[in-house]
Amino acid sequence: MSTRAASTPASFTPLLPVERERGPLLERAAALVLAAEQLAVAGPVLPIALGPHLRAMNSYYTNKIEGQHTRPAELERALRQVFDADAQKAKKQRLALAHIDAERALELSLPPSVSALYTPEYVCSLDAAIYERLSPEDRVTDDGEVVAPGILRSTDVAVGRHLPPRHDNVMPLLAAWQHAYAELPGRDLALVGAVCAHHRLSWVHPFVDGNGRTARLHTHLALQRLGVRHALWSPLRGMARAREEYCARLNNADLPRRNALDGRGALSQEGLVAFAAWLLDLCLDQVMFMRSLLELRRFRAGLRELLSWLAANPWRVGVEDSVVKLEALEAVDYVAVRGPIERARFLAMTGLSARTARRVLASLLDFGLLTSAGPKSPVALAVPYASLRFLFPKLWPEAEADFAGPPHGRVIAE
Repeated sequence: MSTRAASTPASFTPLLPVERERGPLLERAAALVLAAEQLAVAGPVLPIALGPHLRAMNSYYTNKIEGQHTRPAELERALRQVFDADAQKAKKQRLALAHIDAERALELSLPPSVSALYTPEYVCSLDAAIYERLSPEDRVTDDGEVVAPGILRSTDVAVGRHLPPRHDNVMPLLAAWQHAYAELPGRDLALVGAVCAHHRLSWVHPFVDGNGRTARLHTHLALQRLGVRHALWSPLRGMARAREEYCARLNNADLPRRNALDGRGALSQEGLVAFAAWLLDLCLDQVMFMRSLLELRRFRAGLRELLSWLAANPWRVGVEDSVVKLEALEAVDYVAVRGPIERARFLAMTGLSARTARRVLASLLDFGLLTSAGPKSPVALAVPYASLRFLFPKLWPEAEADFAGPPHGRVIAE
């Protein structure tokens, strides 16, 4: 185990690699900017429809890294305020809901400048955003420590082999962290700073609990403020799906400087560069993955598969069996690409008889592929959990597994 980290801001330098080491990182940042701009042309419909699932997925994955996640099906029930009888599972469900709600609120209240993201007060607000949404009974760690939302730790802690700085040095270190990253010139360098800041904030470990979640949430929001993280992707998915490498890269960036060729700071510059390069590559991979899922021909093929599956697996809708026809494909695809339309227009676009078209619409509303504010309101696209494996395969494999059964679990025998 390493010795307790020194108290001065110099103890976690370098906060950025020296200029001659930045070239490959800046190239990665530029590639991420370009790919994100191309993803942004997807239009507003799918981000709106996918948004709730992506926030739930982010919550699932960031908590999975901490070993405090619930199954997607348990999370879906929690969103309907149905909690598990097991107290520990119910506690994890409430934590998941707190993260979802906090992420939504923080995205809506994002500071107008990048520099504001790096103040100690803003970092404390991220921790508070999660824990203030939990009851006092849920603000207790597995070790029995009480968590005060947004309050810097007042004790010394150990995190695996890492011994974070003394508690009375956390604020000076956060001030140095802010000074290093808040005013970097140019978006590419600011992106390099954002991924380096992720490690250095984790290294300081400013809170009793939730430090990993806070650092990941900070990166998520920093990428959004820098204009590269749109509603259709987040680094949290990639971090969790490469959890072992993520943790190993973090640990390697904790290591002290190896020799005279490894920078001039207290910590390994090589470790920091490797972590930053890995995280930028991971972000680019997540953007490219979402671009592939949103390719129009692929999406339409998935929509056809989904409608065929629904047609072959009827369920009970009120007093009748569901009716789904492939003739509705064009109408649903139009709603997915263009947005909400009036019911009469949707019915006409199917080309089906009036009665059959109404039953198809009622079935798609019941399944959740379409949504509407009222019985006469326009219909809009929705993305129920059971549709993910068709419309966005491999986006959230755990959810696909949990919702792979027949619609509503009520298949009608032929």
